[in-house]
Amino acid sequence: MAPVPEKVIVDQVEEAHSNLQRERPGGDVAQHGDRALALIGNERISLTDEDNTRIRKKTDKVILAILVWVYFLQILDKSVLGYGATFGLQKATHLTGNQYSLVGSIAPIAQLAWQPFSSFLIVKVPHRILMPSLCLGWGIAQASMAACHSYGDLLAARFFLGLFEAGCLPLFSIITSQWYRRAEQPIRVAAWYGTNGLATIAASALSYGLGHIPSATLESWQIIFLFVGLVTILSAPFVYWKMDNDIPSARFLSESEKPKALERLRANQTGTGTREFKWSHVLELALEPKTYLWVGLAMLLNVGASVTNTFGPLILNGLGFDKYRTSLLNMPFGGLQVIVILLASWAAQRFRIKSAILVVLVIPVIAGLAMLYAISHTKQHEGALLGGYYLLAFLFGGNPLIVAWIVGNTAGTTKKAAMMSVYNAASSAGNIIGPLLFNSADAPTYHPGLRAVLGIFVALAACTIIQAANLKFLNKLQERKRVKNGKPAKLVDHSMEDHYHDADEQLDLCMDAAEGNTEAQPAHHRVGDQAFMDLTDRRNDEFVYIY
Repeated sequence: MAPVPEKVIVDQVEEAHSNLQRERPGGDVAQHGDRALALIGNERISLTDEDNTRIRKKTDKVILAILVWVYFLQILDKSVLGYGATFGLQKATHLTGNQYSLVGSIAPIAQLAWQPFSSFLIVKVPHRILMPSLCLGWGIAQASMAACHSYGDLLAARFFLGLFEAGCLPLFSIITSQWYRRAEQPIRVAAWYGTNGLATIAASALSYGLGHIPSATLESWQIIFLFVGLVTILSAPFVYWKMDNDIPSARFLSESEKPKALERLRANQTGTGTREFKWSHVLELALEPKTYLWVGLAMLLNVGASVTNTFGPLILNGLGFDKYRTSLLNMPFGGLQVIVILLASWAAQRFRIKSAILVVLVIPVIAGLAMLYAISHTKQHEGALLGGYYLLAFLFGGNPLIVAWIVGNTAGTTKKAAMMSVYNAASSAGNIIGPLLFNSADAPTYHPGLRAVLGIFVALAACTIIQAANLKFLNKLQERKRVKNGKPAKLVDHSMEDHYHDADEQLDLCMDAAEGNTEAQPAHHRVGDQAFMDLTDRRNDEFVYIY
């Protein structure tokens, strides 16, 4: 029998796949898939690596710049509480016992309570509206703290601060996943999450400078809170002006660049966004063991993070420094945070492995906690204690890795939004638990709290290893599923490569069709045809988990 021309085979495979798409449960794919389908449909767009680089740079100048600035403001507004404490907040508002700890915990409590609504809003509300609204809300709450004169006032203001900040990290994670390839995500997450360190430096400098302002009507801590709150409020209109909802509506991309911007994300297999909230995604999320391992990682890590945010300045103060020197000494801590975050994320992008790097980051944190616990808090040991405190900065390299790890391993808009809300809830739980481990009665050494956090970071390393093994196991299941569906077991994950490659470079034709058997069902189709159908990672057999 004469061989069938290759073009005929390709046409047969594509036609059969189009029929399969129309027959999918749930009706029209364009209706239930990503918004990207309305722009490119089943068409494959040709683009070069130069096109890919140009679009990525344009996206960085607009989307990434906004993410960096707004996340910086969120961390700044959250972290100035500790500096307020060094400038007389507790005395002025008559806080006693564990009340300061509870003021530190109420914001993450609000975040925890709001997470179910947050995941729904991230899917249903356009990002251009949601982000500036959240920014305005927590800015007003932060500025209002300057008017607080009692424990109840502080609780109310910090509650609303936490409520409006609740959607920030999930939203930023979703935006990063919808604009960037998986290989590009770690360093972009690091860029906006790394503002933790920049905010620490800024908060230290602002507290030092604003704390010296003489005022007959406002105390130093009130001036600090009012200033950072007003900066956030004024930023909200700017965010609305510059932000875009998604790639199809991006004003900074030309009409010819928009399809290319979508095509370059096809290999991600994680989608580019839809406004349809799907409860089946939430159910799948709830039944997966990896969800609960993500929860464990987020909660354990953020117990430690809350310690440095809320009690860092107090720990330094307990080493014998005055309030002004305490503010300045926290600036190197912030600088170290930035360096660690960028180096860890660069290593994750360079070596394409996140679990091992996360375990390595835990080691200096454990060492630092052990130093703070074991070394006597005397004047002659100030340098060693300060070194132990600075080692805690390595924990901040963990959160951006975990965020990039999660968004890279979760597909489907609703599932991704729900997962990042669950992650934020777990982070909030960690931020609630952390301050409660430290009682003012244990000052200045805080030995019971340090001992508890030391055990928590050992557990974090164990959870990381278990999750990596779990993801490897899931890849084995995916391979079996592909073989069962007539596809090759191994797929090259182009989304994790430095240079752009078309997703359908792995076109593998049905052997039956090659032999001229036109009645046979094509075993599979072009790799990436399911990328914009809003399928979850478990339902898309072409999805490759990264560890």
